[in-house]
Amino acid sequence: MNPVLHVQSPDYFKKKQEELNRVLAFEGLRLTDQGTLESCKQARTITEAEALADQLRRKLIERRVHSDVLKFCRAELVEGNYFHAVLEATKSVAQKIRDKTGLSSDGGELVDDAFGIGKKACPVLAFNALSTESEQSEHKGLMNLMKGFFGTFRNPTAHAPRIAWEITEQDALDMMTVASLLHRRLDEAVKTGF
Repeated sequence: MNPVLHVQSPDYFKKKQEELNRVLAFEGLRLTDQGTLESCKQARTITEAEALADQLRRKLIERRVHSDVLKFCRAELVEGNYFHAVLEATKSVAQKIRDKTGLSSDGGELVDDAFGIGKKACPVLAFNALSTESEQSEHKGLMNLMKGFFGTFRNPTAHAPRIAWEITEQDALDMMTVASLLHRRLDEAVKTGF
């Protein structure tokens, strides 16, 4: 686990580091990014060992990622399964839209159904009052961001095999940060009555 041996494969190093740290935690040790062992709180249960080894979750907490993102992909984060964590995080955004609107569609269609201004000139959910050109532009921009989010992350993870679509820790962190932004904006979105 000398990091110099993994310069060409940093994701492999991180994955193995997390796996080792789950076991080492029972001895009160952890493998650092420098490839050395250091003392840590000794784990007495599997849950404690997983928590001590769960680096991605800690990084997400440091970023103050929305609690709904963490809730939806807890098991995947504990396992270090970035591919399925990303999939669950995208599902969490879609579910929040469905919960707020009562709609049953998915992906881009769900976004259009919920936020599209359409002929009535009023969406089911609004990010703001839509009374100025700037507010309308912001609403459309968030709508497009959400559609891009589903197209980029939900569709590939839902339809491509895991081995064909590798997700790095950095990609997972960034994607879950976008999911967090969308959750916060959805928390503030108002149902218009249409």
